[in-house]
Amino acid sequence: MKTKFRVVLIMIFAIIITGCEDKELDVVTNNRNIITYEFPDEKQDVLETFGAIAQSIRDGDMDQLISFHAYSPKFTEFKNGELRNGAEANEAHERSVFGAVTEVVKFDANDLKIAVYGEVANLTFHSDFHLRFGDDLVIVNDQITLLFVKTDDGWKMVHEHHSPLML
Repeated sequence: MKTKFRVVLIMIFAIIITGCEDKELDVVTNNRNIITYEFPDEKQDVLETFGAIAQSIRDGDMDQLISFHAYSPKFTEFKNGELRNGAEANEAHERSVFGAVTEVVKFDANDLKIAVYGEVANLTFHSDFHLRFGDDLVIVNDQITLLFVKTDDGWKMVHEHHSPLML
């Protein structure tokens, strides 16, 4: 009897291990593999959110721009090769820089890519921004990553990364 019980346990253990090996990297939500599934509706929502972010900058509406951020102790930003900063520093920077723009001459996001992973998405692009600050024209050519999380109020940024684009 003990031998049969051991054999059955070994068979069950082998089935469990074999089944787990095949699914180890297969992260599934709503019956979809979040790594490979494109999430087209969510992708479109993120794109529309990005368009609204750009429009808030064109309109000089800093409160609207800030509303696209999910500021919390988890919020992070990298820019200008400096150390990571958080929510307060990001908001102050966004308000001071974009609040001083007198004209958006060009606001192109080249090589735009959106990758959605269920309720998380990253948006990457190469910026070609031409912003006027009074008489001064500033051209921003960066590699930018924006990390979004889906909330009850739509897609919100929880991380930004800006690096100079070296052509």
